[in-house]
Amino acid sequence: MNTPDSGLLLFRNTMRVTEGHLEEFRRAIDRAVAFVERRGPQLMVEVFIDEERMLAHSFQVYRDSDAVREHWKLSDPYIQDVMAHCRVERFEVFGEPDEHVVAGIREALGDAADPVFAPRLTGFVRFGAPRDGRG
Repeated sequence: MNTPDSGLLLFRNTMRVTEGHLEEFRRAIDRAVAFVERRGPQLMVEVFIDEERMLAHSFQVYRDSDAVREHWKLSDPYIQDVMAHCRVERFEVFGEPDEHVVAGIREALGDAADPVFAPRLTGFVRFGAPRDGRG
């Protein structure tokens, strides 16, 4: 099903893990993800680590800009804990956040990275168990 009026936002954050901080980074990410799984508004969070290149990739899906603001309010201490062990190399936003969220992203990144915004064209969401009995 195409969802033409979808306010969904997908964030992809590519982080360079600080040399010698891999284990601390892992622990901080684990704590942050456990917290948002219990209390955060995200529909999905997945984090992948390329240890050879010391890069981590975080993908987060939000229902809308209000959910992003709620996440920031609830999770700031966890975000700060993670950022003590890495720096943002690239931050991509897929979808169309409101101006407040765009400004918040730009402010949070400062000179670390220039965020990339890509408006949604089309698509669908299939979260949850399949309805046709497969799976």
